[in-house]
Amino acid sequence: MTDSDEWAIRQGDGPETIERKMGHREIARLDRAARRHEFGRPEITELEIGSTTHRVAEVEPMDVDGVRTMTVGTIIWGVLAVALLPFLGTLEDDGRTWWLWTALAGFGLGLIGIEYCRRRRNALHMQPGRRRRAA
Repeated sequence: MTDSDEWAIRQGDGPETIERKMGHREIARLDRAARRHEFGRPEITELEIGSTTHRVAEVEPMDVDGVRTMTVGTIIWGVLAVALLPFLGTLEDDGRTWWLWTALAGFGLGLIGIEYCRRRRNALHMQPGRRRRAA
């Protein structure tokens, strides 16, 4: 039996034995981790899937509707498309007109995304009993 095996916690070890094997520093660290939720941090739940253990924080979803994010992204794609227009000849010569089409596709899909997020936001505001802040 090696020295590290002597300190390994095994099934059937009592609380005193576990405390002796863990040491006061490890126990203090676990106590601090257990008190973290008092300071506004979410509680951590361990979820076992197969042979792996995942740590999951129980938090509320953010109250974000996505309209602002989609608008900013769409504006960026639009500015990029306009910025590429003066270089259309160079892009054609180099076989890179797909840059302009990508920017135009991003702008067009962004417009669709803005409308989708706007409708979603309005539908969420219409649901009774939901506390949503006005955007």
